[in-house]
Amino acid sequence: MLRELEPSVERLLEQHLAITQDWLPHQFVPWSQARDFDGPLDGAAWEPEQSALPRAVQDALIINLLTEDNLPSYHFEIATRMGRDGAWGAWVHRWTAEEDRHSAVLRAFIHARRAADPVALERLRMSHLATGWDAQWPTPLHCLAYVTVQELATRQAHRNTGALCGDWVGESLMARIASDENRHMLFYRGLYADALQAFPDESMAALADVLSGFEMPGAGIDGFRARAARVAAAGIFNLDIHHEHVVVPLLRALGVLTLSGLGPTGQRAQEQIGRHAEQLKEQAARARDLYARMNARSTQ
Repeated sequence: MLRELEPSVERLLEQHLAITQDWLPHQFVPWSQARDFDGPLDGAAWEPEQSALPRAVQDALIINLLTEDNLPSYHFEIATRMGRDGAWGAWVHRWTAEEDRHSAVLRAFIHARRAADPVALERLRMSHLATGWDAQWPTPLHCLAYVTVQELATRQAHRNTGALCGDWVGESLMARIASDENRHMLFYRGLYADALQAFPDESMAALADVLSGFEMPGAGIDGFRARAARVAAAGIFNLDIHHEHVVVPLLRALGVLTLSGLGPTGQRAQEQIGRHAEQLKEQAARARDLYARMNARSTQ
């Protein structure tokens, strides 16, 4: 599979490099508004009232940052399965270099804006990275299916975080990061489209497995459930968004539900994906009531 898809990797990498505009993370950090913290520099300790960001946006930034922090685990997982030679290796290293900007600039922005407790943030980082991340993908196709879905989900999470932060610098930064994630998604989506043509049954089965059990890579962060609930209630990322802006567009772009010529395994997986999309829509509708109650309580 890796050998057969390598020409696709080479072609899509060339396309990626042709449309990519490199950017400089330090230009998106409001350094002039930063202050020294307590410690060796004898600055001011962080206090909750120093953050002008809504609680859900703070939660989203922390989840986004800690997710990006775990890049070493993601690189290991992908490089181990795809290899570090040829076009596959060139892509993995390029992707890693681009992704590495995100954690660096997000942490600098959070510190400069005093958007979250830096001590608690560092303790969370140490805890999260010490645990690492194990995708437990059984095949390389599962790996490709997961990153295809995850990159689009991450794009939406970053973009919506910026839109709700009420800070034009933060919004510009999150839009910049979301643009990176979108190009990464285009690469993986294009590659998965070729995989569906070359290995239709196996690719359909891998996608069915990934969609049915999908969770964001930051799900292992300490306190993730409570933060994710506030993020969902605020409309930053929830089941509605996952269904309408991630799953449905991907299935449409890949032609998953209309693909013909499948064998029994592929047909069963195709039917499973269709059922999952419908169930996800129903779950999202039920969750809207929960979010409404959460928002009502927060305003009382």
